[in-house]
Amino acid sequence: MAIKHKRLGKHGVLVSNICLGTMNFGWQTTQEESFKIMDRALELGINFFDTADVYGWGGEQGDTEEILGRWFAQGGGRRDAVVLATKVFNPVKRKANLAEPNTDGRSLSAYKIRKHCEGSLKRLQTDHIDLYQMHHVDRDCPWDETWQAFEQLRNQGKVVYVGSSNFAGWDIATSCQEASKRGVMGLASEQSIYHLNNRMLELEVIPACRHYGLGLIPWSPLGGGLLGGALEKLASGRRASEESLKEINQNRSRLEQYEALCKQLSEPPAAIALAWLLNNPAVTAPIIGPRTIEQLDSTLRATEITLSEETLKKLDEIFPGPGGEAPTAYAW
Repeated sequence: MAIKHKRLGKHGVLVSNICLGTMNFGWQTTQEESFKIMDRALELGINFFDTADVYGWGGEQGDTEEILGRWFAQGGGRRDAVVLATKVFNPVKRKANLAEPNTDGRSLSAYKIRKHCEGSLKRLQTDHIDLYQMHHVDRDCPWDETWQAFEQLRNQGKVVYVGSSNFAGWDIATSCQEASKRGVMGLASEQSIYHLNNRMLELEVIPACRHYGLGLIPWSPLGGGLLGGALEKLASGRRASEESLKEINQNRSRLEQYEALCKQLSEPPAAIALAWLLNNPAVTAPIIGPRTIEQLDSTLRATEITLSEETLKKLDEIFPGPGGEAPTAYAW
């Protein structure tokens, strides 16, 4: 096992180089199993947990935060041992709430940020959120209003760092410049989809993160299972959804080369995909979403793998990126 702790971009806080994603909790994973996974994560040295106010598929939105809250409430130092990240932007519809356009809509208004932060704190049974992330950009709300709301939460001790998620490079730049004009800290991190088969971040998002000192937290590091041995699983008789099967067939040639390379390396495809991300100095921590403790433990193999230059070159040949960083990727 080689869990390491590193700074979140240019910022001082130390987080594990694997982030525990909780989206499956309460849906694919029971509360009891979720508790075991979180306990095991701490044992392994994983101190970075990610959730969102909207998570709760199969029940109602906010259920996942409540599971984390009940786990924290057990005590034993659990809350103090975790760098806790959650998100705001999307609707959070709860049975106990009356219909209300701000709660039921998508935005980063000061009203919504304050209201949703209070809701998350209550469900998480904590007095502060370590990393409060904008789940998407709101281009209709003035940045002055959005940053003022986050700064009020910081001043109240309810939020420590602010992050973004699913931002374009120019959104990151705009947000950081607007924060700088106000004399506030700005963004600490960006959470985006990034994996071998989707490398668009390399064009502008990663350069923006590097320039402004943001930590990069990739979600879907296995491409929704595509990079976890999808062809091998099909061959063994495992069933795939119609959507997954379509994606597998669209990428079959690449996957055949990829899984053959993984066999040559005697490593599971999922481990190689994660190791590739961990090899990138721009990446702080890929988010994994284990449904069982066994899946969590198997993930740790990626932290022990060192990819050779030859292997990295082969991966680039199989999964070519956008051609480099902007603007040299398409101009001179």
